[in-house]
Amino acid sequence: MRWLLAMLLCLGCFSAQATEHGVKVLSPERLALGSGELALGLSQDWRQPLPQVQRALIIVHGRLRNAQTYLRSGETAAGQAGQSVATLVIAPQFLNQSDIARHQLPDPLLRWKGNDWMAGEPATGPLAISSYAVLDAILQRLQDRQLFPALKEVVIAGHSGGAQVVQRYALTTGNHPKLEKAGIGLRYVIANPSSYAYFDPSRPVAFEPASCPGFNDWKYGLQHLPAYALGKSAAQLEQGYVQRNITYLLGQQDIDPNHPALDKSCAAETQGAYRLVRGHNYFDYLMRRHPQGLPQQLVEVPGVGHDGDRMFTSPAGQAALFQ
Repeated sequence: MRWLLAMLLCLGCFSAQATEHGVKVLSPERLALGSGELALGLSQDWRQPLPQVQRALIIVHGRLRNAQTYLRSGETAAGQAGQSVATLVIAPQFLNQSDIARHQLPDPLLRWKGNDWMAGEPATGPLAISSYAVLDAILQRLQDRQLFPALKEVVIAGHSGGAQVVQRYALTTGNHPKLEKAGIGLRYVIANPSSYAYFDPSRPVAFEPASCPGFNDWKYGLQHLPAYALGKSAAQLEQGYVQRNITYLLGQQDIDPNHPALDKSCAAETQGAYRLVRGHNYFDYLMRRHPQGLPQQLVEVPGVGHDGDRMFTSPAGQAALFQ
């Protein structure tokens, strides 16, 4: 009887996990990208001119792909900062193959294999576009002065898995000269990612490389880069990255080495035991490599752990997003 009860409880656990990993809410808006469409959420209708919008906040969800949750967090943060009218919040949704099957979604919707979207890999259908190229397409739309005549700044922010996207995108993307020519600034806010991409094989935690093959492969290092970044050397990527305006936003209580969503692979473990220390280790690494200083800062959020909504709606979060 005890054995049967344990089995039933275990089945319940697996069911809960399966539910957790499936998208519950599909974002209602669409962005046409060639033969495909990206699902996304918007705080304002960007199909018509928005002369009041001075800032666009692109906010990237985590591994649960719950874009509408992040959209609401961005809207709340903008409201608390008194920036609701002047801010367009954009929440792209990187669906995966299981989401398409579960909700019987139409073929044009872009989908990725598992969490490949975090690493900038191409979609599996209906066209092979990198998740990073999707962010490029959003930036291209924001350059349209007919739609956004007063836009002054774009902020790309992400928490957890979304922060991994933002960190790697900031590393691999170009300079976006059309944005610069239009006088539109570009900043990045990276909140509580599980890992970072390093520029060389050095790591803050001592380990035996032979016992951790692939520790320097993408997305932890610059070996075997995705197609989006091909043609760029490690030196070029680093030189571009250190010129980016980046805020690393770290929760002071994101210190659980056994957090269920923490990357526990050996490649991630070489960066530190938990997210707060991994963030400090990476920032220290950048400072050692570029002692002349960077347009980047690390900000701790007091009293907050691994919670995207509390990170972005905190005073420190609002300052990072709407400085």
